[in-house]
Amino acid sequence: MNRGKIGITTTIPVEIVYSAGYIPVDLNNLFISDPDALTLVEEAEIAGYPRNTCAWIKGLYSIVLKHRDIRTVIAVTQGDCSNTHALMETLQLEGVQVIPFAYPFDRDRDLLKLQIEKLMSYFGVKNQQVEPVREKLNKIRRKVWKLDQLTFSENVISGWDNHYYQVSCSDFKGNPERFESELDTFLSGLKGAVLPETEIRLGYAGVPPIIGDLYSYMEEKGARIVFNETQRQFTMPFETQDLVEQYRLYTYPYGIFFRLQDILRQIEKRKIDGLVHYAQGFCFRQIEDLIMRKKINIPVLTLEGDKPNHLDARTRTRIDAFLEMISRSK
Repeated sequence: MNRGKIGITTTIPVEIVYSAGYIPVDLNNLFISDPDALTLVEEAEIAGYPRNTCAWIKGLYSIVLKHRDIRTVIAVTQGDCSNTHALMETLQLEGVQVIPFAYPFDRDRDLLKLQIEKLMSYFGVKNQQVEPVREKLNKIRRKVWKLDQLTFSENVISGWDNHYYQVSCSDFKGNPERFESELDTFLSGLKGAVLPETEIRLGYAGVPPIIGDLYSYMEEKGARIVFNETQRQFTMPFETQDLVEQYRLYTYPYGIFFRLQDILRQIEKRKIDGLVHYAQGFCFRQIEDLIMRKKINIPVLTLEGDKPNHLDARTRTRIDAFLEMISRSK
């Protein structure tokens, strides 16, 4: 039963939304895949959003207004963007119903359990209905884990494909069955496939990039991203016994030090030569870069993106210099 679409501002327990018969739609993916993504940012500015506000927030605002079939949005008020509160208010002004959801900063299980139970109550579902959906989605997630494994252990999957399939697990593209079929086709097509050898293995940390050609440019220059931090977390890359623990182990909405534990493990496991830390323009997470640099013991390149676009000449030059430095050290 399809009861309509529910927008989400970032990854939330989509098992609850699906079990209630609704279709979750990750507004970030909807915005960045729109052919007029830059125009959407400009439309938000015309509506009154300040120029020095994160482009993702402006894009989320405009994409909801563009898609009139999305009349309800679950907004993560803690654990994501600090501008989400204002986004909620401007959407409410346009007649959109907003449901708040908060990740407790200290990962307190009881507080997270309360938030999940409140979301279940809103949608009128109980754990007995949610758990079978979780098992169904976990079956798909395990296939994406396999894809991620192949990315760093075999030379068959590009950094972009790794990004794409993992980031899609935030909402399973609104249709888990269709997404699983697409994933199966992709994995079956890997037999016998080999990508060009790359000299440098990179990790990517931070929110997914608003820059469209970052992955392709890296590969053009002889480097491949074999670890996408946040995107991988969207796949819930761990086995858990219940929904609460699943979203308690999910690192993105919590503090930088909890995220760093995962990043450092993956750097060692995947034999990564350097890390690209992406910081979105006008985002509070830019401040975390100073912690990242102090705690990570491999070369780190901090890239800042603003609006949906391609790499500019200055950023390309910085990437070139970073890769040359790593190449010389190897």
